[in-house]
Amino acid sequence: MDYGQPINVTRDVEAVEIPAGYRGVLPQGKSVRIVQSLGGDYTVITDEGHMLRIAGQDADAIGFTPTAPPASVAAGSDGFNPEHIWEQLRLVYDPEIPVNVVDLGLIYGVDVAQEENGKHRVDIKMTMTAPGCGMSDILKTDAHNKVAMLPTVSEVNVDIVFDPPWTPDRMSEAAKLKLGWM
Repeated sequence: MDYGQPINVTRDVEAVEIPAGYRGVLPQGKSVRIVQSLGGDYTVITDEGHMLRIAGQDADAIGFTPTAPPASVAAGSDGFNPEHIWEQLRLVYDPEIPVNVVDLGLIYGVDVAQEENGKHRVDIKMTMTAPGCGMSDILKTDAHNKVAMLPTVSEVNVDIVFDPPWTPDRMSEAAKLKLGWM
């Protein structure tokens, strides 16, 4: 994928403005350049300098194949493995930062409860790097949707919390290295 080349949007597509989190439509024919494509979603920038996020399911609008569920989800395994929850959360990226929310230290906790039907309820405590983050609803929804894809999960609750406040100390060594902080 050549990030420097302009791509013309092939159809009207919903996009989210970064970092404000406002939803809008990128019109067909608009020229964009890919800035980041992680976790199945695309961060693009327009010729006017507007940064936007396009969901992986709409990748065809910029000439790519829509994102398929990860193998652990697509296989439809009936077995429950808590690591699958963490794998799914590692697919959630802040559109401005090339590090997933787990390695950024934004996931404060995951609690799992088995229900009578054999499926699982997953409660996630998540934070943001700053309380006023315009992408908080987007990241919360991404975390919910990625975990809800698991065939053994029947309910997902994601709560945004700010206690304790996030600090860079919560980042993994890999995240710090990726961001040049070590």
